[in-house]
Amino acid sequence: MKKYITYAVTAFFATMTVSIASPDKAAIEAKEKAAWQAFKDKKADDFQKLVDKDIRCVYADGISDMQKELADMKKWDMKSFTISDFTAFSDEKDVMVTTYTVKVEGTYDGKDASGTYNDGSVWKLEKGAWLAIFHANVKQEAAAK
Repeated sequence: MKKYITYAVTAFFATMTVSIASPDKAAIEAKEKAAWQAFKDKKADDFQKLVDKDIRCVYADGISDMQKELADMKKWDMKSFTISDFTAFSDEKDVMVTTYTVKVEGTYDGKDASGTYNDGSVWKLEKGAWLAIFHANVKQEAAAK
């Protein structure tokens, strides 16, 4: 009997460890929204708390790193953003992949940049904190008629 109780307790703690290590979809979605909000509000310090210093980003107009992200933040006048169709998955305890669409209203460098974008990010658990290490964003094109 002791043997079965030991197995049950061991299984319970193993399950708890896995559930604690991997964030749920809602937690990682909240981090994604927080990064967007910090960018929109031009709060570089808050943004840098959510995004790894070595981030790489892929956009239709090129590749970006943290330095460029912070420079571009100043060029944006984002009025609003709305995230939808959010999905998150992981097959590793320290990595999460997200995909979603985001509707943006605003300008970039004085030009209208409003529209719906397809987005994806990779988040990595580093020293107890989830940080975005990769992000991709491309504007949806109008359907061909």
